[in-house]
Amino acid sequence: MPDTMKAIRLTGPVTPDGLIVTEVPPPPVSAGQVRIRVRAFSVNESEVTSRRGESGPDFTFPRILGIEAVGTVDAVGEGVDLPLGQKVATMMGGLGRTTDGSYAEYTVVDASNTIPFTTELDWAVVGALPEMLQTAHGALMTGLRLQPNQSVLIHGGTSTVGLTAIAIAHLLGAHVIATTRNEDRTELLLRIGADHVLLDDETFTDKVGALAPDGLDGVLEFISAARLPDMLTLVKHGGTVCFVGALSDTWTIPEFSPFTIPNGTNLTSYGGEAADLPAAALNTYLQAIANGTLTVVIANIYQGLDHVADAHRAFDSSRTPGKHVVTLLAESVR
Repeated sequence: MPDTMKAIRLTGPVTPDGLIVTEVPPPPVSAGQVRIRVRAFSVNESEVTSRRGESGPDFTFPRILGIEAVGTVDAVGEGVDLPLGQKVATMMGGLGRTTDGSYAEYTVVDASNTIPFTTELDWAVVGALPEMLQTAHGALMTGLRLQPNQSVLIHGGTSTVGLTAIAIAHLLGAHVIATTRNEDRTELLLRIGADHVLLDDETFTDKVGALAPDGLDGVLEFISAARLPDMLTLVKHGGTVCFVGALSDTWTIPEFSPFTIPNGTNLTSYGGEAADLPAAALNTYLQAIANGTLTVVIANIYQGLDHVADAHRAFDSSRTPGKHVVTLLAESVR
């Protein structure tokens, strides 16, 4: 290893202009760990929050941001059985929050937090996947236990995880209803797999009732915890509402009583880790993307750490649906 590597290491809150590439020591590898030669990563909401200095107490400066990455195994610690050069994905597990993350040429993670995969897809495509794919897969499979031919509502369909959940549910063979607050996004949602797209307005629940008069099998809620009582009225007996996120930043329901949950319906939540996306599932999705049966929405691709600031600016503007992906060219990674 060289004495230094390129990384974006923050010592305190900054604007996107403060995402400056510097030289730092490369991370050492301890027992049970894997060092990854980073090839690509995406910008996530939690990283933007951390950059602004608005994260919870588990996050501390100084820190290299980045809660996910894809790349190749560069080195392994004692007890790790992964070949050098193996393609792997990683996400969460404290990455970029309690330990230095992926805005760097190399990052170190616990071996249990790596998912090996095989694909010839471009790094930019694979780099869009780890966090949003893990969340969408886990919410559908663990949260809803969705089955083929069941009906599901994706409330917040144009979020990155919502887009992915639509595509996965369609791949599974479910009947998918998706919502958007921007009518111009309708064509996109239909293209990736929604059977019906509804404008999220005051008549929204009535429209869902007309499409599914016997009730839905499941709902994924991405907008607001305050919308959960409404969502619970849309599912059938035995159906499930899964709270995944709050794009509105409303994470709790004031004075909520469990007795407002309709009899026979289920309310749950999902917030998973890398272990919730098994290697077999990841490789199945990668093959589906390669075959054209699963659509990944990418807003833009940025080449090199020098353009992370551009990715953050674009993320803040939120004008284009999909992931903002940063790639590190092979020849630039030493």
